[in-house]
Amino acid sequence: MTLASEDFNPLVPKAPELVIGLICFFVVFGLLGMKLLPSIEKVLSERRDQIEGGMERAGAAQAEAQALLEQYRAELAEARHEAARIVEKSREQGAALIGEMREEGQRQREAIVAAGHAQIEADKKQATTALRQDVGSLATELASRIVGESLQEHARQSGVIDRFLDDLEAKAAASPAVAK
Repeated sequence: MTLASEDFNPLVPKAPELVIGLICFFVVFGLLGMKLLPSIEKVLSERRDQIEGGMERAGAAQAEAQALLEQYRAELAEARHEAARIVEKSREQGAALIGEMREEGQRQREAIVAAGHAQIEADKKQATTALRQDVGSLATELASRIVGESLQEHARQSGVIDRFLDDLEAKAAASPAVAK
């Protein structure tokens, strides 16, 4: 038994078993290669097509996105240009409106000043007339007291007083001209 157990090695197969095992291995490997290999290649090719198609679609989508981005940038630049144009136009209109308002204010000021001067001139004439009448009546009353007779006669009164006041005005107008 010792001899038989030395000849028998479980790790080394016998030659007929080795041949049958190799034949079975190649038959099974060949059958699997014929049946599974086409399916595996088909699945791999579909996956490759999906990946390549996805990359192409991604590239097309990226190109489209880039084109849209450029279009949006152009539209944004156009909108900014339009906004700047509108702002400039508004500034010009504002400046024109301010100028018109200044001119209108100047016209109104001149009209108010002219009306004021006219009112002053009218008040001056009215005051002069009232003063002439008051001076005339005072002068007539004073002259009546000095002379002792009534100088109330209207025609004589108005002519004498007017000549006297005209002479005073002429002398007053001549004195500033001489002083110059």
